[in-house]
Amino acid sequence: MSKIRIIKKYPNRRLYDTEISKYITLENVKQLVTDNIDFCVKDVKTDEDLTRGILLQIISEQEHDGEPFFSASALSQIIRFYDDSMQSVAGNFIQKSLELFVEQQKELQDSVTSNPLDAMNEIAENNLKMWQDMQEGFFKAAGLNSDKK
Repeated sequence: MSKIRIIKKYPNRRLYDTEISKYITLENVKQLVTDNIDFCVKDVKTDEDLTRGILLQIISEQEHDGEPFFSASALSQIIRFYDDSMQSVAGNFIQKSLELFVEQQKELQDSVTSNPLDAMNEIAENNLKMWQDMQEGFFKAAGLNSDKK
C-alpha cells in the first residue's frame, strides 16, 4: 500500500511538501496528479482536508489558460445537479464514466500490438453493458422499474 504524501497549506497560501521538505507550487501539485502520486493537502492550522479545493483550483487554471475541457453547457449542467435529488446519482455516473474511460484507454493502448478490431469490439460491448447498468441505476434511483417505459 502506498503512503499518502502530505502537503501542508499555510495561511499565506503557500504549499509545503512534507516529503521533500520544501515549498511547492500548484504546478508541482499538478505534476503529482500526473505522476499518479497519492497526496492530501491539509490546512496547517486546522488539519482540514483541502485536497478537493486545490484540485478544483488546478482545473480552474487549466480551463482558463489552455484548451477548455468543459463547455459552458456542461458546466451549467453540473451546477444544476447541485442541491438536486439526483446529485449523488449524477456524481456516481460521472465518476464511473471517467473510470471506464481511463480503463478503456489502457485497454486500447495494450491492444494496439494485438488485433485493434477485436479491442474496439470489446470496448463497444463493455460500453453497452455499462450504459445499460447505469440506466437501470437511474430508474431505480427515480423509483421506476426499467421494464416500464
